[in-house]
Amino acid sequence: MDMGNQHPSISRLQEIQKEVKNIEQQVIGFSGLSDDKNYKKLERFLTKQLFEIDSVDTEGKGDIQQARKRAAQETERLLKELEQNANHPHRIEIQNIFKEAQSLVEEKIVPFYSGGNCVTDEFEEGIQDIILRLTHVKTGGKVSLRKARYHTLTKICAVQEIIEDCVKKQPSLPLSEDAHPSVAKINSVMCEVNKARGTLIALLMGVNSNDTCRHLSCVLSGLMADLDALDVCGRTEIRNYRREVVEDINKLLKYLDLEEEAGTTHAFDLRQNHSILKIEKVLKRMREIKNELLQAQNPSELYLSSKTELQGLIGQLDEVSLEKNPCIREARRRAVIEVQTLITYIDLKEALEKRKLFVGEEHPSHKAVWSILGSLSEIQGEVLSFDGNRTDKNYIRLEELLTKQLLALDAVDPQGEEKCKAARKQAVKLAQNILSHLDLKSDEWEY
Repeated sequence: MDMGNQHPSISRLQEIQKEVKNIEQQVIGFSGLSDDKNYKKLERFLTKQLFEIDSVDTEGKGDIQQARKRAAQETERLLKELEQNANHPHRIEIQNIFKEAQSLVEEKIVPFYSGGNCVTDEFEEGIQDIILRLTHVKTGGKVSLRKARYHTLTKICAVQEIIEDCVKKQPSLPLSEDAHPSVAKINSVMCEVNKARGTLIALLMGVNSNDTCRHLSCVLSGLMADLDALDVCGRTEIRNYRREVVEDINKLLKYLDLEEEAGTTHAFDLRQNHSILKIEKVLKRMREIKNELLQAQNPSELYLSSKTELQGLIGQLDEVSLEKNPCIREARRRAVIEVQTLITYIDLKEALEKRKLFVGEEHPSHKAVWSILGSLSEIQGEVLSFDGNRTDKNYIRLEELLTKQLLALDAVDPQGEEKCKAARKQAVKLAQNILSHLDLKSDEWEY
């Protein structure tokens, strides 16, 4: 088409569409809430473009009407996506969990840095539970949810790390001020650093509206300058003391960069993360071994070699770097469970094979437990192959079968036989583990 002869209304609509297209990735990746400044900014821009589109004169021409309709539909689609990102149930879930963390910090940590006694075990357990729950929030691969979960985890894990570092630190310092005149200044700076630590935690968690990251950064930089200006007269113990306080300041400055880093990096997308790729490689091999076992005509020939290789895979998982990322930690935990479950399956199969060679009399209860173990082995084989969610008919069927086996075990009367009691206890634990593994495979968790 000769662009010089293009109708002005068509040209204007194309300009508007280009402007809308330029912010599409911002909308797709928006990870905040509807009361965020950026949400309102994007919403205003898209609404303005809709008004601009509506004001384009079609002169009753069908091609211009169609072009205007397409431009409006695309803009409305992005407005709808922006709203859905901010109000997605899992985004709200992330925010609600974060609010719990805020309450915990306000109740347990703010008082600590205001002269309280100590960080309690209750706080440490509470924050760990919050981190675990956040790693389990479903994102469905949605960029906005991945970002929201990552940013929230980053802040909470930073707080956990700051507190753990402070609590575990048991220095012999501060030094006595009699040692040197510079010590008094270092002691004073150290007190200011402790206050700054509390301020930083409050800022990261959004429970301090009286300070800003920029102001805190200036304060810490000023403290660093004060330390640099000190003359320690070549005294090694004083130089070491100063270096220790300088390291504390540098750590706090590093945490101040979190907000900026969270918005500019793609660390939230773990699909290309080196540790995740190693975990996926292990899982791929584990699945190959599993399929070989389940499809083999004579699987007993593979038991020894398979177990040896699976133990090696667990060793590889142990070497995976967690990068202080709870999502990677959770991914590794799940992978270890997958591999260990397959090893348990092989162990049970081997035990049942040996059982066939048993001759002689035995207690009826013990025989009943072995019969149930045989059934559990068959069910476990199906669970290992299961690939679905909790609404699938097959999931419900497997869950019912495992529940029946647990009830059957409950009905076994060991009649005081210790060997029978131990066997039944082991069988119950196995059935429960298979049930837990079924739940793990069906909960649709992703990185």
